[in-house]
Amino acid sequence: MPTMSLHSSQFRLLTDYLLNTALDVLFPPRCIGCGCVGSLFCARCQSEIVMPPVQRESGSPLDAWRASAEFGGAIQKAIHAYKYKNQRRFAVPLADRLADALAGSGWEPTLITAAPLHELRLNERGYNQSALLAERLAQAAGLPCRADIISRVRATRPQVGLNARERQANVADAFQAHDVAGASLVIVDDVYTTGATLRACAQALRSAGAARVWGLTVARAHIDVHNRAAARP
Repeated sequence: MPTMSLHSSQFRLLTDYLLNTALDVLFPPRCIGCGCVGSLFCARCQSEIVMPPVQRESGSPLDAWRASAEFGGAIQKAIHAYKYKNQRRFAVPLADRLADALAGSGWEPTLITAAPLHELRLNERGYNQSALLAERLAQAAGLPCRADIISRVRATRPQVGLNARERQANVADAFQAHDVAGASLVIVDDVYTTGATLRACAQALRSAGAARVWGLTVARAHIDVHNRAAARP
């Protein structure tokens, strides 16, 4: 069964690549940042984005976490197009950023996974944006990907607009994980705001026997711990 899942994932990546290549020929992409023709997210715009360092939290189920950029500007536009406008092609440049962030982290994971969506949200959106990123990251890093290791067992409110305390309460006990005894895992998500979702996922993995758990996101946003977020990550 794991072999079939791996082959299915690789086949989907290949078909996505071929479809995107055909679309690029018919409708040349424009950079989300500067508008130049030929790339969804050009190298010049990406080179101007500073990658934050690895972050560590005392008393957290996460060993550490890292984002590839601050949430704003072209990164924010790319994430919104990818997540809310069904622009799945952005999974490629965003996952490439994750691969660079992972390569410079010093971590040594044995497995890549993703923050899950509840079945109702998945059916509504049609895809889990974090799982697509995880699959492409795993391919780039030469690691296995199991996006189904963590399950969302309780539907939660959207985190958008909640403060830090509300976010933590919203996702408490919302996740369960399969047996991952001894594994060292990276959890992929799109945006780190307060870290509530990543920590809840990491706690589920720890309870399932994970040896080490890191969090990796495309961007990190900031909200006041008492006030609601102004942006929509």
